[in-house]
Amino acid sequence: MIIGVPKEIKANENRIALQPVGAEMLSQRGHQVLVEEDAGLGSDFSNDEYRHASAEILSTAEEVFSRADMIIKVKEPLASEYKLIKKDQVLFTYFHFAASKELTKAMIDSGAVCIAYETMESPDGSLPLLVPMSEVAGRMATQEGAKYLEEAQGGRGVLLGGVPGVAPGEAVVLGGGIVGTNAAKMAAGLGAHVTILDINLDRLRYLDDVMPANVDTLASNPANIRSSIAKADLLIGAVLIPGAKAPHLVTKGMLKLMKKGAVIVDVAVDQGGCIETCKPTTHSEPTYAIEGVVHYCVANMPGAVPHTSTIALTNATLPYAVEIADKGYVKAAGESCEILTGINVLKNKITYKGVADAFNLSYTPVEDVL
Repeated sequence: MIIGVPKEIKANENRIALQPVGAEMLSQRGHQVLVEEDAGLGSDFSNDEYRHASAEILSTAEEVFSRADMIIKVKEPLASEYKLIKKDQVLFTYFHFAASKELTKAMIDSGAVCIAYETMESPDGSLPLLVPMSEVAGRMATQEGAKYLEEAQGGRGVLLGGVPGVAPGEAVVLGGGIVGTNAAKMAAGLGAHVTILDINLDRLRYLDDVMPANVDTLASNPANIRSSIAKADLLIGAVLIPGAKAPHLVTKGMLKLMKKGAVIVDVAVDQGGCIETCKPTTHSEPTYAIEGVVHYCVANMPGAVPHTSTIALTNATLPYAVEIADKGYVKAAGESCEILTGINVLKNKITYKGVADAFNLSYTPVEDVL
């Protein structure tokens, strides 16, 4: 199979979908790897490293897309890339379709095979390709939130961890999954008082056992959310419904309950955000304020630490890329639960229910299309 790796073009996105060692491993299995020139520089991987790994360096994305049977990316195709996508070409990347009707329709029209990292689900219900970036994003959420609490950044001027004689800041985390757990660990490590809310009582019991004493757990319901955000210096949105639009747990009206200069970091922005006033921002313009509350809603947070993120992501994605390349997507989907559940669009049809429901579009089970 011919595998193409184009340069990411989303604003401030410096990750790449394949390390040089991944190109080497695919080449050793008889596949041809095409990498766009300078695609790895943002993650500190040079063109020569890819050449030494038997990859061919091409000067333009157009060449990569035109020759490849499978395109491996990090972020969803942008409008300028739609026209490059070929019928029956496999696209293996984060799509987050439920956040964009335009992208969804463009991929349906393209006739491509869209395999989304974020919906690939193991038999135990875990999401193996969301975990590494969720770990990065969760840890970054606290790091960025602490930064924007500084007065010079528009925040309340609160040091999240406090100092002897001064109470620590209050961090509230909506969601106790991978993102929320990592965010809470970082906030707790800084010395903040942390409250995690989740609807899963078993998960809360687990977190109550493993988290330090400065972390409390609460059942997530409207009353507890209102009381928690009223005291929050930092509010982190970490709610995920795989492949579907995130629910708005904090409404615009509820912002009036929050302190002026408090900071919201909505990691769920890729799926529409779990705070109603969330809208995607970029690393170059990361924040805006509503009701005096600072919103940080960067849609590709791990892109700010591309070297770490690329290694963490490709450690997880490469085995599936190899499986698709070796077997073809049809056989691979028949033998892998993860690849099967990752197919969101196939033969001009939506094959993932959460995406269809997000836009009231027609849904066809993937098994019926395969």
